[in-house]
Amino acid sequence: MGCSSCGSGSVGGCGNKGQCSSGSCNRMNSYDWISVLDINDPTEYEYVEISFKKGARKEIAHKKNTDYSIVTGDMVLVDVQGGYDIGRISLSGELVRLQMKKKNITEDKSIGNVMRRANDHDLDKLEQLRSKEKDALVKARVIARTLGLDMKMGDVEYRGDGKKATFYYTANGRVDFRELVKAYAKEFKVKIEMRQIGSRQESARIGGIGACGRELCCSTWLSDFKSVNTNAARYQNISINQTKLSGQCGRLKCCLNYELDTYLDALDSFPKDPEVLKTQKGNANLVKMDIFKGLLYYSYENPKFKGQLITLSKEQVAEILKQNKKNHIPEELVDISFIEEAEPKEAGEGEIDLIDTFEEIVLPNQRKKRRNSRSNKNRPNSNNPENRQKQDRPQRKSGQNQNNKSKQTNKSQESNKPQDKTQSPENKTGGTQNRESSNNQNRPSKKPRNKNQRNNRNNQQNRQKPNNDENK
Repeated sequence: MGCSSCGSGSVGGCGNKGQCSSGSCNRMNSYDWISVLDINDPTEYEYVEISFKKGARKEIAHKKNTDYSIVTGDMVLVDVQGGYDIGRISLSGELVRLQMKKKNITEDKSIGNVMRRANDHDLDKLEQLRSKEKDALVKARVIARTLGLDMKMGDVEYRGDGKKATFYYTANGRVDFRELVKAYAKEFKVKIEMRQIGSRQESARIGGIGACGRELCCSTWLSDFKSVNTNAARYQNISINQTKLSGQCGRLKCCLNYELDTYLDALDSFPKDPEVLKTQKGNANLVKMDIFKGLLYYSYENPKFKGQLITLSKEQVAEILKQNKKNHIPEELVDISFIEEAEPKEAGEGEIDLIDTFEEIVLPNQRKKRRNSRSNKNRPNSNNPENRQKQDRPQRKSGQNQNNKSKQTNKSQESNKPQDKTQSPENKTGGTQNRESSNNQNRPSKKPRNKNQRNNRNNQQNRQKPNNDENK
C-alpha cells in the first residue's frame, strides 16, 4: 500500500517519516476513512485534530472561521496564545467527535482556531527549527548537569513561529528549575516552558524498537497506560527477571497485560491450593503448571524419589485433594502417561499388531576380538600382495648382512690363532665341523620336523665344543 501524499506506491514508505495523508504510517493516528470516500458532508463537524512534530503531540482546533475547505493531511497554521504553530490535520469530520469523547476533551479545551494553510515559507522555517532541536537538547542537558539538578531532559520542541521552546523532562520528585529557566532563556533567547512527563510518555515521544522487533506500542497506538504488576508475570508462569520484563522506559512492559485475562479465565478451572499433595511415599510439591494443557508437575520431598517429575491432570489433582481432606492418603501418584498407555484402544484404528519374537529367535554369542589400534596402524595389510613383497625385501637384506658379519669375525679369529703346519686328523675334522657350524649359524634357523633330526643336531653341537677347546 503506497502513501496517498506522495504516490510512491511502495510498501517501504514515502520517506515522510510518518506523516502520510492516508494515515497508514502515521504514529498515534486514527484512520480517517470518511475523507477517503470523498463524500461531502453538509453538517460537517467544526473541529479537527491536528498533530505536531510528527505525531508526538495532538490537539483539537476550531476551523469555523475558514472560508475554504481543509481536508485531512493539509499543513495549517493554528492561532495560539502569543503566536502561531504549524501542524498537520490528522482527523476531521464526525471521527473527531468520537475521538474527543474517548479522550474526555470538551470543546472549550481547544487550543485555538485554524488560520490558513501553510505556504512554502512557513514550511521552510519549520524545518530550520526542527534541525535546531537536537543541538538545543544537548546544550540543555549540559546546563542542567552543571547546576546539579536531578532531572533528565527527554525532548525539545520549538513552536512554529520560533518564539517559544518547550522542554520535556523526567524526574523522580519535584525540581526547582527557576535558575535553570533563566539559564535557558539566556542561552536560547526564546520563551521557555518546562513540562514534566513520565518515563512511559518519554519513550512514547522518542520512539524505538521493542524486543518483539516492532515499534513501541506507546509510540504507535497505545494511549492509555495502565499499571502493570509482577503478578501478571506470575499468573502467566513467566520468570521474574527484571531485565527481560522491563521495557525501554525502565518500567514493566505494557504487553504483560494483553493476555492476562485469557490466563485468568483458564486458571479458574484449576483446583485451589494445589501446592502440596500427601501420599504414603511422602509429600509431593508442585514444580510447574501448563495452564492451557491443564497439566501439573509434582516431585516428592523424599530424597529416595527426588528428581522424578510426575505429570498429573487437574482432575486427578482435584480428586487427590478431596481424599486428603477426608484423611485418606493414596499410595503414590500415578503419572498421566501411564494411564493413557493402560487404556484399551478401540479396534479398527488402523494399528499393526507386532509379534514378540524375542524367545523364538536367539542370536549366537560371538565375542569380538579386540585389536590393538596402535599395532593395527603400524601393521600393513597382509592380504595385499604388494605389502608382502615389501615385507620380504628387508628380511633378505638383513640375512645377507648377518652372513657378511659372521664371515668377517671368522677371518679375524683365524688370523689371531697360531698356524700349526701339522694338524691331527681330529683337528681337521674339527675345522671342518667349525666351518659347518659357522655356516649353520649364519643360516636362518629352521625348526626340525622330527625328533631324530633334533637329536642329531644336539650331537653335532656337543662334538663341536671339545674341538673348539683343543684349538684354543
